[in-house]
Amino acid sequence: MGSPDQSGAADAVRCGHADAAGDDPDVSPAIPSLISFALLAVLVLAGVFGTRDPVENPLPAMFWTIWWVCFTVVQAITGPLWPQLNPWSGPIALIRRFDGGRRAELPERVGYLIAIVQFAAFAWFELVDIAPSDPTRLASAIFLYWFFNLAGALIFGEAVWMRRAEPFSIFFNLIGRLSPFHRKAEGIARTGIDLVWPGTSLVARAAMPLTGVLFVLLTLSTVSFDGLSRTFLWLGAIDVNPLEFPGRSTVMVASTLGLIGMFVVLAAIFFAAAIAGCALAGRLEIWREAAGRMIYSIVPIAVGFQGAHYLTSVLVDGQNALIALSDPFSLRWNLFGTTRWRMTTSFLNTLDGVTWIFDLETIFITLGHVIGIVIAHLIAMRLFSNPRQAILSQVPLAALMVFYTGFGLWLLSTPQI
Repeated sequence: MGSPDQSGAADAVRCGHADAAGDDPDVSPAIPSLISFALLAVLVLAGVFGTRDPVENPLPAMFWTIWWVCFTVVQAITGPLWPQLNPWSGPIALIRRFDGGRRAELPERVGYLIAIVQFAAFAWFELVDIAPSDPTRLASAIFLYWFFNLAGALIFGEAVWMRRAEPFSIFFNLIGRLSPFHRKAEGIARTGIDLVWPGTSLVARAAMPLTGVLFVLLTLSTVSFDGLSRTFLWLGAIDVNPLEFPGRSTVMVASTLGLIGMFVVLAAIFFAAAIAGCALAGRLEIWREAAGRMIYSIVPIAVGFQGAHYLTSVLVDGQNALIALSDPFSLRWNLFGTTRWRMTTSFLNTLDGVTWIFDLETIFITLGHVIGIVIAHLIAMRLFSNPRQAILSQVPLAALMVFYTGFGLWLLSTPQI
């Protein structure tokens, strides 16, 4: 991973301090990881032994809403939290006390392919599977995922596996780099915090390989297709009456093809924009490096889509999570005093409530694109030798971002099921 060069000092003056500390530690502290693992274990057990009702069982809402949506957005504000809170580092630290064997080497040519396959499986399960919120089904999927990555980390080493193969370690690390709060060491036992332009540390990072670029594009295409698949336009295109939706089982093939198609189209457009930009700047030979660095400007757009697309789900399912946590095994417990709470959607029945939600969703998407454009410009200024080349190189990518902004706003305003 790259560190700021001399030109980064100028960025630090304008935007705060550049990321001089490098990457976060590869191995997380054991204690918070063990706490996270214990919480995950309780939720998985609740999925297996608790009620089969996905509303009353805490696992679906905690996983799909609190972790996948809220935790993602929170890290864009606070910085990376997953290195300390992932559920593998603690158990691995305990296992290593008894396992001192040598680790196998994960070939460099593999790149991010394992992460791509795993995230694609996650996306398919979320968007295509017939019952991703069924507690038992979800618990089984989570356990298999956790065990697979535990085995990978033990075989190839935690640092390498989490950096190149475990998709959420990769994704959350990039998301955390958007934080406006930059931490820096000040002496032996002190850490200072500077306020910086969001994504400053991404500007100085080395280019991702092509597989890394594809991974980031996959994360954006997934949430984009999730929004598209609910629209009347998409349902009409696959010959489904949106007012009489027959269920996921009847559209599995169409949804699978749509998920793949969205990824292929987005990847083709992004690489075309990167190649065209380098050609306009007269530096076609560096298109791979340009694509590998410009992909960081897509990260805030992915977060903006995440926050906007799932906002309503957070407001509704977040209530379910708080209620269900008080009685995870349906034993009439009231651990947090929320069992008798009742979920409300009254804010969806008023003009003010719906307008407030739409305005906030619009802010999420617009802010993500503005941050992305600034990051792209700062990266271009490092890639090309003069401002004219940098500006010319940004024309195709800027057109892509404008189009995607319009696409995101259209998704918010068009009729959906």
